[in-house]
Amino acid sequence: MTRPKEDSKFKAFLRENSLTMLTVTGVFLGGLVGFIIKNSTGEWTKREIMYISFPGELFLRMLKCLIVPLLVSSITSAIGGLDLSMSGRIAIRANAYYFVTTISAVVLGICLVTTIRPGQGAKIVEIRTESVDKASKVLTPDTLMDLVRNMFTDNIIQSTMFQYRTEIFENTSISPPVPMEEWDFKSAQREGSNVLGLVMFSVILGTTIGRMREKGQLLQDFFTSLSEAMMTITSWVIWISPLGVGFLIAAKIIEMDSIAATIQSLGWYFITVMLGLFLHGFGTIAVIFFLATGTLPYRYIAKLSQVLATAFGTGSSSATMPLTIKCLDGMGIDPRVTRFVIPVGATINMDGTALYEAVAALFIAQYREMSYSFGNIVAVSITATAASIGAAGIPQAGLVTMVMVLDTVGLEPKDVSLIIAVDWLLDRFRTTINVMCDALGTILVNHLSRNDLRSVDRLNAEPHELLELGANGNETKE
Repeated sequence: MTRPKEDSKFKAFLRENSLTMLTVTGVFLGGLVGFIIKNSTGEWTKREIMYISFPGELFLRMLKCLIVPLLVSSITSAIGGLDLSMSGRIAIRANAYYFVTTISAVVLGICLVTTIRPGQGAKIVEIRTESVDKASKVLTPDTLMDLVRNMFTDNIIQSTMFQYRTEIFENTSISPPVPMEEWDFKSAQREGSNVLGLVMFSVILGTTIGRMREKGQLLQDFFTSLSEAMMTITSWVIWISPLGVGFLIAAKIIEMDSIAATIQSLGWYFITVMLGLFLHGFGTIAVIFFLATGTLPYRYIAKLSQVLATAFGTGSSSATMPLTIKCLDGMGIDPRVTRFVIPVGATINMDGTALYEAVAALFIAQYREMSYSFGNIVAVSITATAASIGAAGIPQAGLVTMVMVLDTVGLEPKDVSLIIAVDWLLDRFRTTINVMCDALGTILVNHLSRNDLRSVDRLNAEPHELLELGANGNETKE
């Protein structure tokens, strides 16, 4: 009698977790195949590597295609479906969580790098790349002001494709050369969606629809339907994730010159960042989550394994956003909370990046045998926090924002070349932590807002729905 029940439970488990197991398998197989190919064959050309990464590229393009319509429709419908006081309380809780976790990540990173001191005695081969040279030609005030300019976009259509950027260039006709602060500058548009601008526009539009009440119901229904349609497409795309993630990782490993030599030269730096990410993700966040909800987050993290594997494979929290929302919906989190907190978190909550920026700056200062005061450390903390927000739309860990942090302790922008060799790998780990922190933050905000959400549901419910709410054992009686 027990065998059929056990078989049915086992089949149910496989049915519910098959995609997660396939995605995790894709990550391991991709890494294994990449190592085998790299060690058993000769040099691979860029074109051959491009052929291998092609299936993963298609998967990444599909995910990125969903970002703009899903982000705008999700935030707009979520805020429009709540009254202003309710959406304001959710926003305050979410931003408080973002602030506390980001500051905690930076402080943890600084404590580790000043204790372990990975930069002392390191022997690093400096790498000069075109991306480093481009990153060197920025000023911290310009980067911070561009961040604010992008929040207040002047063209919402253009924001779906481009970001504002201030470019500086040296006037070669002037002799002798002048400092960078005196260089000429111009406005430019960098390719890539202006996510900050889209988030700000969606928040304002959702707030307006909420205030319009019955007059705005048509718009509210449109954005709700669009959000549901995007999630349906996402449910189709996620079945490609095991294949896409596997090919992306395999191609990246084949592309590396020498993994062992790279990690050996930057071993202590790599260990410091990884230790910080692990302690923050499974220690600091767990403590904050427990204090707010009274439960540990590890069972939720286990349910997020497919999302975390995809985040590691793609290296993009924005591209993983549709999958994160889909997963949290399946866990029973209120869609109004999920569709507001996740898009905003994927844009501004970058705990892993903030920790990395702080560790990297002080690591390079140690390597250059440069002393730094307590004031320098405080300045690095503040700048790393701001840089992590600015890095939201910048690929490969934000070389531009890293220059901001280096400038804070008086280091040359070209020193980014010291750590760029392992940046691609660390970028995937910190993206995974970023996504995990966003998801746990959504669960935390949902827990803190549950009574407010029930009040809204009762206010808007039909008589027969009130009976169903009253019959729910989890509801508190009034």
